[in-house]
Amino acid sequence: MIGSLDQPRVQERKAPVRRRGRYRGEIVYIYAFDVAYDMTRQPVQELLGQPVAQFAVDASKRSPRHLFFYRPQMVRLPALERIGPHGAVRVERAVKLLPVGAISLTMRVPFEVDRIEDLVVYHDLEFSNGFLHEEVRRLAEEVRRELASHYVRPVPNLAEEEAYTVFCIEAPLMDADGGKLSAETWWEANRRPIASLLTQEPDIDHLSKQEAEESTGRFLSYYEHDLVVVDWDAALILDQREHFDETLYVMELANLQLAELEAYDRLLDDALVRAYRDLDTRASRGRFGVLRELREIRIDMARFSDELSNISKFFGDWHLARLYENIASRFHLGDWHRTVDRKLQTLDNLYQLLNHDRINRWMLLLETTIVLLFIIDLIVLVFGLKGH
Repeated sequence: MIGSLDQPRVQERKAPVRRRGRYRGEIVYIYAFDVAYDMTRQPVQELLGQPVAQFAVDASKRSPRHLFFYRPQMVRLPALERIGPHGAVRVERAVKLLPVGAISLTMRVPFEVDRIEDLVVYHDLEFSNGFLHEEVRRLAEEVRRELASHYVRPVPNLAEEEAYTVFCIEAPLMDADGGKLSAETWWEANRRPIASLLTQEPDIDHLSKQEAEESTGRFLSYYEHDLVVVDWDAALILDQREHFDETLYVMELANLQLAELEAYDRLLDDALVRAYRDLDTRASRGRFGVLRELREIRIDMARFSDELSNISKFFGDWHLARLYENIASRFHLGDWHRTVDRKLQTLDNLYQLLNHDRINRWMLLLETTIVLLFIIDLIVLVFGLKGH
């Protein structure tokens, strides 16, 4: 079922106790970087000494006969041994290469805690030798340098990454008597701890009931034992371990779309600033360069927009499509698309204005030439008659 903000409020009750009192699973950190204007379509065979393969996911829940999953190139890197908040951990790393000039990095850190609140410290994860996001940026720089020959107009410096944290808890949960606990029952009893986790609020008592309901209001459940709760900065997945990947991949694509839309927005802002400046300062004969640049930007942005949409073709009422719809709403992807479209429309209007102005100048020049030719013809005719 899909949760919404207008559902009747559920009376919170004491959370059932898990058998052996432990939550187990992994935290998946998803980072999206815009690294280039575009990427060549030549396959990458090896990255950082590891073979590159094509990513694939097999949706286990109700889905169309022909899946629309985009399958990017992917490489799994050797795991790292680190000391985390609760002891030694093994960090698994993976890199996905997207044709829109972007990379997506995922870092997986296992956990085992007594309470949901104990996971709050994993938001800005710090190891004994530094923060996780610092390692991620260094890795992104290594990938960008090694793939420089595959990129078209790579960025000189990496912009701030778009990060998303997903807390994956292994199901099924057990009640005090050792029986299986349904995911929705557990969600109803733990809305405040879940909200505390998703909002990175260590003190549950400081969190209002309204915020708890807002943060946990968008949820999906397919089977009795699974649940996905989506917020704008983090999400929680309760499912069997082998089914984590399909949900994580949808979140990864949405996070990537957000990063690329932000990058497109910056490109369009720069283009508009240059266009307004050139229109104010350049003479009429110098505006042909502005017209050519606007035409190229319009074509490039239209192509990139199509490619960005093609990597997330989730339509219909199937489970992962509904999940994408929820996370896209949290990320306000629709608003970002509309913002980019409006700026593209502004560029299109400038292009049409300049093109119309150029056509008018050519028509004026042509009319002037015709008038001059007519005058010359009259002069020749008049002087010719006088000569006779």
